[in-house]
Amino acid sequence: MSGLFLIAARNLGRNWLRTILTVLGAAVALIAFVMLRTVLSSWEVGAEYAAKDRLGTRHKVSFIMQLPKRYIDDIRNVPGVKQATWANWFGGKDPGKPNEFFATLAVDAPSFLPVMDELVLDEESKTRWLGDKKGAIVGDVLAKKLHLKVGDKYILQGSIYPGDWEFQIDGIYTAARKSLDRSQFLFHWQYMNDLLPEARRDTIGWVMTRVDDPSKSADISAKVDKIFDERDTQTVTMSERNMQLSFMAMFGAILTVLDIVSIIILVIMLMILGNTIAMGVRERTREYAVLRAIGFLPWHIRFFVLGEAVVLGIIAGAVGVGIAYPFVNGLMGKAIEENMSAWFPYFRVEPQVAIAAGVIAVVLATTAALIPAIQAGRISVTDALRRVG
Repeated sequence: MSGLFLIAARNLGRNWLRTILTVLGAAVALIAFVMLRTVLSSWEVGAEYAAKDRLGTRHKVSFIMQLPKRYIDDIRNVPGVKQATWANWFGGKDPGKPNEFFATLAVDAPSFLPVMDELVLDEESKTRWLGDKKGAIVGDVLAKKLHLKVGDKYILQGSIYPGDWEFQIDGIYTAARKSLDRSQFLFHWQYMNDLLPEARRDTIGWVMTRVDDPSKSADISAKVDKIFDERDTQTVTMSERNMQLSFMAMFGAILTVLDIVSIIILVIMLMILGNTIAMGVRERTREYAVLRAIGFLPWHIRFFVLGEAVVLGIIAGAVGVGIAYPFVNGLMGKAIEENMSAWFPYFRVEPQVAIAAGVIAVVLATTAALIPAIQAGRISVTDALRRVG
């Protein structure tokens, strides 16, 4: 059996140019497939790695509408709630680089750090930030992109909250989980609130809550929302995972298109492999007839075709994954994490995606060879030997 497989593998060397072009075509399709699946898997990182004991509360109508700050005290008194904090989307920009997008949040630092425990900040930076009203901390990815270091003075130009806002960089944080955006600019909510006009003060964007029992998250969410049912401003509370999923649902059509495109790419790859295998079978029809005439059985002929296809799939898979893995992880992934971290805080080819791509290449090659293999096994010896060319 191994001898037959080696003979089948050697058939690929009979037309090196066609084999190389087929491998490259299949590899390109596989690279595109890996990149699309990485986009989809990276988009879902926030939901996949969401804290199981954390809830989010926002305005019932829209995420962009504000809540009264006093709501935080009511939420903290709900049975089952351990900790609660809040944040506002600030919408600031670097006046020198207005096209650079990064998340700017006004947070209540003393309560924010315990609730968002995946944010890693050394004790010295933490103490410095908590004691500095104009202090800010930034993610390591953003610090690298904007060339910021601890002690720097930095000015943000507000859009939602107009004006030039001055800060001092008190620390640079990293992430303990893949879901945390490492390109955020975080500063004290109180600093922002004190400088706002009276009419805009004491409002918050959303509340983040930790609960003592994740299995009761649904009940606690209902209790939180029930408190505000009779008030002018109602809320909607859900688990962090569901909040992430609801955000992703806004882009559901795009994600569906990417799914469809990835399937189309596999169909194209199937056609590329199938065409090459079919051409090889047609060219070797007389050879297969001779093999049949000297005693080889139909299953031997089919094995030659399928064995050649398996080897072709293995080579295409190895080349495709071998290029896609370092390209996405080493070049593309870093660029996306630095420039699109709000949507893709983590952009890497997951091992399961790489393994799946390699397996798919072999499966598609084998599938593409099924019909040519069946036809080759049915070759009539006399008819095939009569063929010319």
